[in-house]
Amino acid sequence: MKLRTLLSMSLLVLSTSAVAEKTALVGGRLIDGFGHQPIADSVILIEDGVIQEVGTQGALAVPDDYTVVSTEGMDLLPGLWENHAHLMLNGHADYKHWDVAYVDRLGDEIMPSSAVQLLLAGITSTRDLGAPLKESVELKQAIEEGTLPGPNVYISGPFLQAEAYPGTENFRWGVKTEREAVNKVNQLADAGVDIIKLIDHDKMPLNVAKKVVEQAHKRDLIVVGHSHRPNEIRVGLEIGIDNFEHTGLTTAPEFPADVVEKLKERTATGRVAGGPLYWTPTIEGLWNYDKTVANPEKLDATCWHRGLKDDTIEDIKGSIQAPGQLEYTQLTPLRKPTLKRKFQQLKDAGVVLLVGTDSGIPMKFHCQSTWNELAVWVDEMGMTPMDTIRAATYWPAVMMGVQDKFGTVSKGKTADIIGVHGDVLRYINLLQDVDFVMKGGKLYKQDGNVIESALPESMRM
Repeated sequence: MKLRTLLSMSLLVLSTSAVAEKTALVGGRLIDGFGHQPIADSVILIEDGVIQEVGTQGALAVPDDYTVVSTEGMDLLPGLWENHAHLMLNGHADYKHWDVAYVDRLGDEIMPSSAVQLLLAGITSTRDLGAPLKESVELKQAIEEGTLPGPNVYISGPFLQAEAYPGTENFRWGVKTEREAVNKVNQLADAGVDIIKLIDHDKMPLNVAKKVVEQAHKRDLIVVGHSHRPNEIRVGLEIGIDNFEHTGLTTAPEFPADVVEKLKERTATGRVAGGPLYWTPTIEGLWNYDKTVANPEKLDATCWHRGLKDDTIEDIKGSIQAPGQLEYTQLTPLRKPTLKRKFQQLKDAGVVLLVGTDSGIPMKFHCQSTWNELAVWVDEMGMTPMDTIRAATYWPAVMMGVQDKFGTVSKGKTADIIGVHGDVLRYINLLQDVDFVMKGGKLYKQDGNVIESALPESMRM
């Protein structure tokens, strides 16, 4: 089925979704994203997808024309952000095969299914960092128009790097000169991307890498960059990258001292340098790899099947039958012992951490990845639940410059709200099974059940 056909069908489905124009969420404890004391017995009034008032039972009356939805016994919080997703991927372990076999199925199958899987996991906003431009723009537009369910998507389109890897030119663009830097940033900006993604920028001539960032900032785009090598960080700081991704350096035990000092110098300047320095460490897949090998049952979950064709599902299953033998992950056991130290170095350096997972890479399914990352931060890395939640709600909205609409549950914001039964500040892993998902005032999940009628037929299970 072609994307446009799927979109026209889903428009009809969404228009008939059982969502009142005026809704009151009543009774739950609200963790609103600002980081202060949660609001017990909360009342949230929503009209046409926008939060009108937030208060408490007894203090904020529910008007007669509002439909009441009980959230008693639940923790409510802003919809989560997945800050490093790859919607063109869905857990397959062989990139060379995937990039060829699925190039014509990205727009009408793979990327739409990835978006729906994220949404039903409580992800109401995501940054898609690396995919073909045409399919990325079409997906973003479809979600914004309401013809396809999914998170608010912020796209980078193709990676920019010194030279595209052979066979990946559809979603990786080489940049060798300042003129190319300006032209390719402009091409992406004119197409409607939100982000410029740089990798291997330490292999570019410095003036070219700097021109990419300068032009991106002229076009009001943020720049994210890989941090796999010390020089990627050094160059990235020099040219003004806004947000580093990953905790690379392969098996090195820590970030070099000079890199840490440069990070501290940058975080000390704050607003003078254009705002905080952000970092998305993406550590859970590395941390839990040995556990996945020892107990691969999570790979048998069916949540990641949603929206995928039968042959796609079987192909992915076949690629991950031997999780401990994948070439992609052979260094991972040697990297795990370095993660706590590197994570602590980043915290100590004063960067603002964002929750992201590399969702979509081998064995990292969109319906599981984000809550896995939150749990590792809290249970293993010493982050408080509240700070971790803010790294997946408030700070990403600030980073992307959309805090006027998203990131908190407060008056005037878009009604992107999720909920779980129980105390998420004590048991962060409750987020593995989100009970309530509302995006833009529309309900997609209630009482733990997916509202299948809110999805296009091809996405139902």
